[in-house]
Amino acid sequence: MTETFKSGFVAIIGEPNVGKSTFMNRVLGSEVSIMSPKAQTTRNKIQGIYTTDQEQIIFLDTPGVHDPKNNLDKYMDKAAYSALNEVDLVLFMISAVAKTSTVTQDLIAQLKELKVPVFLVINKIDVIHPDRLLPLIEQYNQLADFAEIFPISATQGNNVSELMTAIAHNLPAGPQYYPEDQLSDHPEYFVVAEIIREKLLELTHQEIPHTIAVIVEQMNQRVNGKLQVEANIYVERDSQKAIVIGSKGSMLKQVGIRSRKKIEDLLGEKINLHLWVKVQKNWRSDPLFLSRAGYSIKDLK
Repeated sequence: MTETFKSGFVAIIGEPNVGKSTFMNRVLGSEVSIMSPKAQTTRNKIQGIYTTDQEQIIFLDTPGVHDPKNNLDKYMDKAAYSALNEVDLVLFMISAVAKTSTVTQDLIAQLKELKVPVFLVINKIDVIHPDRLLPLIEQYNQLADFAEIFPISATQGNNVSELMTAIAHNLPAGPQYYPEDQLSDHPEYFVVAEIIREKLLELTHQEIPHTIAVIVEQMNQRVNGKLQVEANIYVERDSQKAIVIGSKGSMLKQVGIRSRKKIEDLLGEKINLHLWVKVQKNWRSDPLFLSRAGYSIKDLK
């Protein structure tokens, strides 16, 4: 570590499905944040850690800000907004293909009160005509005085390295908080649960949008050299349970196959994955269940 080493915390904030998780996974070269085309996929402030010889950037990939309808939604918004009080810089990410909403306008109003630099990051520029980009930049320039504006494509990598250089330039001199090979501060059981939830979202399409919770109950025993991973999948209704299980267990089997491969890659060892599907009615509005699932009750207040 040199005398000019820089380090700091950077929040990525914006509405659902603008590409926050895709961006962070692109930067880290590894999937530490669940990715899905469905809105409101990210539920926790997932820390991703980017380290070079010159800097360490700790990203908070916040849940997408939206109008809350239940306690889970309230938790997600609280998590997003609280991240703004913990960082050295904020990336306000929008989608180049989405219209400005009242939620975005309210968020911009809050960003104006911050004492740290705010970068406007316009993602998904690869799917719009170049002629649309300048008017979009001018539109947002009228809404706030952003420290920097970066049009990027998180999927293709356009302008991402330039954005990373600007982020590092705006961070203070500081220590290396985490080992250079650490990519996230979340324990393995959390990441394993997120992998299972990701595969459920991939396979169930629109039938089970966001009524799924996954809790890993055990992953510390080995049988015949294989790590035993046991997880419960929670839904809110019996009809949803039937969808997740599928005809003769076909859906749950596919979830297990896809999850097991990715979990083995993550852990670097063979596993036996055991999945159960349970009904927990209205769990998104149950503070005790939310706490057990890793969402702090105090953040709902």
